[in-house]
Amino acid sequence: MDATLFLGQLGMALAVGMAAVGSSLGAGVAGMSAAGSWAKDARAGKPLRFIYIICVAAPITQTLYGFLVMLPMAGKLAVAGTSGGMLLGIGIATGLGEMLSAWMQGAIGAAGCRMLSDSDGKGFAFVLIALGIAETVGIFTMVFMWILLRSISG
Repeated sequence: MDATLFLGQLGMALAVGMAAVGSSLGAGVAGMSAAGSWAKDARAGKPLRFIYIICVAAPITQTLYGFLVMLPMAGKLAVAGTSGGMLLGIGIATGLGEMLSAWMQGAIGAAGCRMLSDSDGKGFAFVLIALGIAETVGIFTMVFMWILLRSISG
């Protein structure tokens, strides 16, 4: 197998794979906190809140962003002379940006679940804003990598 092809394929896999790892870690940490918050609410005789699900689900989008960067990478891979090293770099940058954005979004979601449980659901808008800020990092990563991919001729 050609080294350029291999590096490009590796970059594609890392873009999605690392993003998925971050989404899993983020959803996992937020999910554990949500479960604890549901248990606390149930013990107190309060209804179980759906808003915790939003905190748990928020990190999932970064896997989609990694996939959306991977798609044009596949097109660039087919172009003769495309630098596999450049595609590998884009894949690593995408994977890291999405992974860390998702992971930290999960940490924010976990803290948000605890806060919402302790505050009887007050302050949800602030939790959404904090989740949105972490989400923006993932969106920026996706957009910047699309721009970088456009610089590859072909």
